[in-house]
Amino acid sequence: MQVLGIDIGGSFIKGAVVSIETGQIVSERLQVVTPQPATPEAVIESVCHLVALFNWGGVVGCGFPAVIQGGVAKTAANIDASWVGVHVQELLEKKSGCHCFVVNDADAAGLAEIQFGQGKGRVGTVLTLTLGTGIGSALFFQGRLIPNLELGFLPLNEGVAEHYAAAAVKTKEGLSWQLWTQRLNVFLAQVERLLCPELIILGGGISSEHEMFFPYLQAQAEITPARFFNQAGIVGAACFASS
Repeated sequence: MQVLGIDIGGSFIKGAVVSIETGQIVSERLQVVTPQPATPEAVIESVCHLVALFNWGGVVGCGFPAVIQGGVAKTAANIDASWVGVHVQELLEKKSGCHCFVVNDADAAGLAEIQFGQGKGRVGTVLTLTLGTGIGSALFFQGRLIPNLELGFLPLNEGVAEHYAAAAVKTKEGLSWQLWTQRLNVFLAQVERLLCPELIILGGGISSEHEMFFPYLQAQAEITPARFFNQAGIVGAACFASS
């Protein structure tokens, strides 16, 4: 079975066809720019354009940057606040004509790693973190997802964690790898006190450069870079749609 996986991010909306039996991307990966402002009408139009580029009429799984409950957005992170209360799944199905499933984007990335990546077969508590524009998080216990964990909004340094330690902050403030990783270590220490994970999987675009900052990491848990790097959201969205 194949599913079109779509990952809605703050900068780009990315998609690819995924084999849900192997977790492999079996098509070209395409992307469109996330519209600004990222209102429901503008984002859905862009998603539908992406679906049309694939000439797709099958099942669609979509990772969305918000707390998602019953297909409804309860928060809005890196998108317009007008999304709060919108039934994302129904709107997407109506506009695209496809059978759609919507999940929190970080949960999607975590699902990819648990089903096909670094978390496959691992028992106990596994935490995946996506480091990008913000900090996404997904928590698993005995392989089961505990949805909508928003660790990026933990209070930290007189603000929230993702404004202090996200990958985008490194670029914005011109931090060296060592200085940025020191911030990431502060965040990880707080997370470990709260959740005591046995394995932490670090994903997001910056994870493809893990050799630059892993030597500076300090944590009690085992830490590993994500297998899917920045493609985890696409693969995981497809996995969610097939579950």
